[in-house]
Amino acid sequence: MNIEIRGLEKLSFRERQVVALKETGVNAETIAKRLGLSPATVATLYNRAKTKGYQVVLVISGDPLGVSGDTDEGESDL
Repeated sequence: MNIEIRGLEKLSFRERQVVALKETGVNAETIAKRLGLSPATVATLYNRAKTKGYQVVLVISGDPLGVSGDTDEGESDL
């Protein structure tokens, strides 16, 4: 599974860094340490990015959630 972040062109470089880390589950304190920023700056960058309207899309290969209807028995449980 991968994520795609649409609308990155609207964001500054730092906002892109924060969004990419935040949307992959990294907490604000870790982001701050990794990027050499204060946690307050991370929060500001993330909030500013949200107002600019990016979208996170999950890209899933195959059928890892088992929703395609194909089963080993040839019948669907749905």
